[in-house]
Amino acid sequence: MKILVLNCGSSSLKYQLINMETEEVIASGKFERIGEKESFITHKACGKKVTINHVAMNHTEAIDFTLKQLTNPEYKVIDDLNEINAIGHRIVHGGEKISKPVLVDDKTVQDIKDCIDLAPLHNPAAIMGIEACKKVMPGKPMAVVCDTAFHQTMPIENYIYPVPYEFYEKYGVRKYGAHGTSHMYVANRLAEILGKDIKNLKIVTCHLGQGSSICAVDGGKSIDTSMGLTPLGGIPMVTRSGDLDPSVVTYIMKKENLSSDEVESLLNKKSGLQGISGMAPDFREIELASYGENKRAEIAIKVFNYSIAGYVAKYAVAMGGLDAVVITGGIGENQINIRKGICEKLKVLGVELDEEANDMRGEEKMITTKESKVKVYVIPTNEELMIAKATEDLVK
Repeated sequence: MKILVLNCGSSSLKYQLINMETEEVIASGKFERIGEKESFITHKACGKKVTINHVAMNHTEAIDFTLKQLTNPEYKVIDDLNEINAIGHRIVHGGEKISKPVLVDDKTVQDIKDCIDLAPLHNPAAIMGIEACKKVMPGKPMAVVCDTAFHQTMPIENYIYPVPYEFYEKYGVRKYGAHGTSHMYVANRLAEILGKDIKNLKIVTCHLGQGSSICAVDGGKSIDTSMGLTPLGGIPMVTRSGDLDPSVVTYIMKKENLSSDEVESLLNKKSGLQGISGMAPDFREIELASYGENKRAEIAIKVFNYSIAGYVAKYAVAMGGLDAVVITGGIGENQINIRKGICEKLKVLGVELDEEANDMRGEEKMITTKESKVKVYVIPTNEELMIAKATEDLVK
């Protein structure tokens, strides 16, 4: 069986075609700047990587051109589109409406639309991707996997906010979390590595990237996570503030005479490590500057590490113990000194870093000593494979 996995952004399209028998990615790529005359696709297949300038004014045109690359004689991976058995879509926010992977029907599409207020940038793009697939490949089975679904197992005391309860009843104001597919993948992969039943493990997973979140996985289920109503909450990120005293928001609004939309944009796009350091929103540059004489960059990295370690400790308490920590995501998988900084702050939990083991990028590896009471692993995430597996299970 071959599954096409799509991740639609407002002006982009990421894709992978996966052979489920071998779990091999046989083609992948990204369509960028959809809706502009300068749109282009970067396509990888058969050991080749090509970049093609092609005007795609909407997602239908982008998906149609992407599918043509799969059968392009120069680097084709299939002879006919009928070889694609199903399509899996990544959805950022399913609210309380979509708590598990589901097949696409009219109700599913409406449920995604109903959550647009909670993910105004992401959910409309996902709907465009679904509608585009219906036009280009009519009748093809499709499934959706929501980033929020994994966290629907949180108990109410861990997701409810201490504001008037009527706001939860009227507007769905509660913690939803994000990166659920990634957290689920690395937690289950850790159980495989350890050769243990995940039901007997207490794990904290750290997805560290442009957007970052921490998750407490107890017995294979998410019981708490750092992101909240939206992906703005939790630890400070590259451009996002993370958790704040709510009065900071109203104080800044009054002092700077900002509207709610303006302050929301400020907290999403100009805060976090960028806001503290005053640098461009590039984590690698901020980290590099922190080792020199840039004190603000140094403070930003210290805040980042401190916040992550704090969540790990908090979740160890929440679960009544901790067997292992998993670090993943673009930052987690590649930034050696960030992992070191986090582990050093976790010494109180019995974490002992193996600096030689930690001296690597993008590998699946334990980075603590054999004597470490709590093991720390780096496990590259694979959200696309999880989406493909969930889709396969639904269409079999």
